[in-house]
Amino acid sequence: MVVSVKVFKKATPNGKVTFYLGRRDFIDHLDYCDPVDGVVVVDPDYLKNRRVFGQLVTTYRYGREEDEVMGVKFSKELILCREQIVPIINPNMEMTPMQEKLVRKLGQNAHPFTFHFPPNSPSSVTLQQDGDDHGKPLGVEYNIRAYVADSEDDRQHKRSMVSLVIKKLQYAPPNRGQRLPSSLVSKGFTFSNGKITLEVTLDREIYYHGEKVAATVQITNNSKKSVKLIKCYIVQHTEITMVNAQFSKHVAQLETKEGCPITPGANLSKTFYLIPLAANNKDRHGIALDGHLKDEDVNLASSTLVQEGKSTGDACGIVISYSVRIKLNCGTLGGEMQTDVPFKLLQPAPGSVEKKRSNAMKKMKSIEQHRNVKGYYQDDDDNIVFEDFAKMRMNNVDMMD
Repeated sequence: MVVSVKVFKKATPNGKVTFYLGRRDFIDHLDYCDPVDGVVVVDPDYLKNRRVFGQLVTTYRYGREEDEVMGVKFSKELILCREQIVPIINPNMEMTPMQEKLVRKLGQNAHPFTFHFPPNSPSSVTLQQDGDDHGKPLGVEYNIRAYVADSEDDRQHKRSMVSLVIKKLQYAPPNRGQRLPSSLVSKGFTFSNGKITLEVTLDREIYYHGEKVAATVQITNNSKKSVKLIKCYIVQHTEITMVNAQFSKHVAQLETKEGCPITPGANLSKTFYLIPLAANNKDRHGIALDGHLKDEDVNLASSTLVQEGKSTGDACGIVISYSVRIKLNCGTLGGEMQTDVPFKLLQPAPGSVEKKRSNAMKKMKSIEQHRNVKGYYQDDDDNIVFEDFAKMRMNNVDMMD
């Protein structure tokens, strides 16, 4: 069986400069981050002694585009890395295997480049908008950019500039750990003796996207009140560091009266199962997703990981965390009591059994779609499959400088 390698391809509107990338997802391993390695092919007759420059850019949008009036901007664009790609500054640059393969295939007009994410740069996160809101998505987005100019600071022309969105993600550590997160709370009542005790324990600390979260609830009622209803939620907590804003959203929930009422002196022990999925939260405003790319299955945003010895308070961008929240309804006079148990929601690391299982399921779902996608062509020699992105349509624009 021949295994083909997908390569992402995108050209400038005038077709003179073309990007080739072997992947669009780059992984933050905490102690280091995957470099952005690719190849640029440029028409030498078009350059006319000019140069090709590249940039790694992040856009941090924290407000709606339609609310930007009187010069007020709700986004920040930062150039994280920039360098001259053509002519290459370092001719002895060490290429990755993918770059070597592309340079051999594409010929002498192919020029490799490598960009590096700065330490502590945030992960890609998109905040879901309302269904009728078609503005630029809120969140943290990365793209790489190449353009033709005489100098690095010259104005960039759309006809000779190409930009491709990429994602910076974090994966779950190889070992999920042995700790079982838990929480124990109790509630007393005015003018009444005794308390209700609520203990919640999860079956693991790290869950993969699509897995069931199992929460074992133990209720001991030593009060004179009764528990009428049990509510279970998975809560996504989002912190936007640039504007110091925080909010929480329920991404899975259930309510049950099973075992209720829990009368004075009674106990209950029961395990509840919840699955947090992006597919169950479509069009819900403010739900955080792993940096969204078109025509792709999207997960809920993964939990933000930090290096050992640091706290999430040191992280920047959009910080994501999750918890299981259990609420007990103790009647009109008794009110409610609740507790939160934090956990991490992440993607399995590449190469792991869980990742292979997940990829197999996705491949089965998309195999027919890929057969019919236009813009693919396959090279019989080295089995590279190019995914060609549509060029921007330009009207009444002279394509040549």
